[in-house]
Amino acid sequence: MSQQKADYADDAEIEAELDELPDDDTVAETVANLEERGFEVVVVDNGAEALDEIESRIPAGVSVMNGHSTTLEEIGFDELLSEGNHGWESLPDQIWSIDDDAERQAARRESQTADYFLGSVNAVATTGELVAADLSGSRIGAYPFAAGNVVIVTGTNKVVPTLDDAFDRLESVAYPLENERAKEAYGVESAIAKQLVYRREPEEGRTTVVLVREQLGY
Repeated sequence: MSQQKADYADDAEIEAELDELPDDDTVAETVANLEERGFEVVVVDNGAEALDEIESRIPAGVSVMNGHSTTLEEIGFDELLSEGNHGWESLPDQIWSIDDDAERQAARRESQTADYFLGSVNAVATTGELVAADLSGSRIGAYPFAAGNVVIVTGTNKVVPTLDDAFDRLESVAYPLENERAKEAYGVESAIAKQLVYRREPEEGRTTVVLVREQLGY
């Protein structure tokens, strides 16, 4: 079921000052600090440019998996992966074609080692750290090591001054919105069960952060 932030944002109480677009100087400082920490960074103006950037970076013939991401839905990546003429091996399509629950779960675990894994994060500190959380871990499990390449797409509304602010944003912006989404999509509440702090990427060229100058995701 396709969902976008506008579908459930009115039902969530969030700390709005942690969901605002930063000025150009802040974006430039964030980029510099992310790059110093080993991330490759691309800044684009909108979702359409982000989608073009993704397509240009993923070669034909590779396996591609994505963790659930409202941001990726909003820029059209989920639709591209399942319906587009891209020449990639779409692992989500393979996974959801499996009828047996145990086999499907095993395939989901194996998909963490995709050649390219795409997703988002819940906060980007201007000091250069990325923060993300999940209930099951399927959205963030590939980031630290498993996937060959990681592409993280995030709106600059997730940029906050410090790592402490990133944790605050996770609790007071991302979680309330994800909780409303989970209740609507699955009929259950979510939780910040598994949390990742991505402080540095030691493998050159492995992780790309696409910063989009739009209000995207949460």
